[in-house]
Amino acid sequence: MTITLPKWYDLHTHFRQGENVSDYIEDHLAMGCAGALAMPNTQPPVSSIGGANTESSWTIEAYRKALNYAGADAFDQLIIPLYLTRDTTPEMIEAGAKSGELKACKYYPPHGTTNSEHGVPMEEWIGGDVFRAMAANGVTLCIHGEQHGLSGSAYFDEQQTAESSFYTERLPRILDEHPDLQIVCEHITTAKAAEFVAGAPGHVGATITPQHLLYTVGHLIQGLKYHLYCLPIVKFQRDLDALRAAVMTPGQSKFFAGTDSAPHTTKATDCGCAAGCYTGGCAPQLYAMAFEQAGADLGDKAGQELLERFLSTNGPDFYGFPRSTESFSMERSPSRTETRPVTNGTVTPLPAGMDLELDWTILP
Repeated sequence: MTITLPKWYDLHTHFRQGENVSDYIEDHLAMGCAGALAMPNTQPPVSSIGGANTESSWTIEAYRKALNYAGADAFDQLIIPLYLTRDTTPEMIEAGAKSGELKACKYYPPHGTTNSEHGVPMEEWIGGDVFRAMAANGVTLCIHGEQHGLSGSAYFDEQQTAESSFYTERLPRILDEHPDLQIVCEHITTAKAAEFVAGAPGHVGATITPQHLLYTVGHLIQGLKYHLYCLPIVKFQRDLDALRAAVMTPGQSKFFAGTDSAPHTTKATDCGCAAGCYTGGCAPQLYAMAFEQAGADLGDKAGQELLERFLSTNGPDFYGFPRSTESFSMERSPSRTETRPVTNGTVTPLPAGMDLELDWTILP
């Protein structure tokens, strides 16, 4: 069986920095990806709009040039959000939007994930002029939706997690204070987040990764499969079921692909484990497997339409750019991923780290 879909958009990914960037972009292009939203948590962060980089801040303009030089100019769309820091001002937002360079801003909870030490607690943004400027200028807020500063059972427990707390306590306040602000709830992992997004106004959407549609925390801890370790961490079966129900709802327009693909040449370190799953080269196959496990018949028009909405149409429609007019094809035949040599080191794709055979193969 072969399915052909419009080329898809990865609206949350990490291309990082340095000499391996071209390898990561190459993997995205090879899997039929027409565009990407490249996250700004480089070192230093992408926290300025235009001009040259400095020792403390990269600019969207300069990072875009670097990514395009590495091959990203082959994408139809490349969005680079501004990393929200204490140096972000309403004037910066307005000027960036008017220049055409600024389409989105990324909120990181301080120390909540890789290179997020420049983040500012959400309570300091709510009701403020930066969010008001974003709403007034049509700039999307991309949120890493976990509550800042929690630990122990408040951070991760069967009844409550940092994510469920955020969607209970913080996001309702954001919508109350900033009702016109377009929001993408990034890489949602919980039933609470899925429920919130589904019931929110139309200008609130969400990305979901392949790993959060395929795995639970049980898969992670049984054998300590650290290649599955990412932030937010995979959750419980009820959360997996809720995410699958969200993407399987006929006609849904709020949920779309964002892999959070995060390459690490060293995954296990002396002080712990680097957070992030690398799904470059294999994300559409993983998503197809997740949809099938959720009950979609991809040999049927209705099943293909569900996957197409999630991969190819909901994202561009939400962000307001054209859908791709090109297509890519996948064949239902087994394939395996291997450790991927890159310019400097190696990267292990998630399926290889999980010793998982893919059910689908992307056709050249």
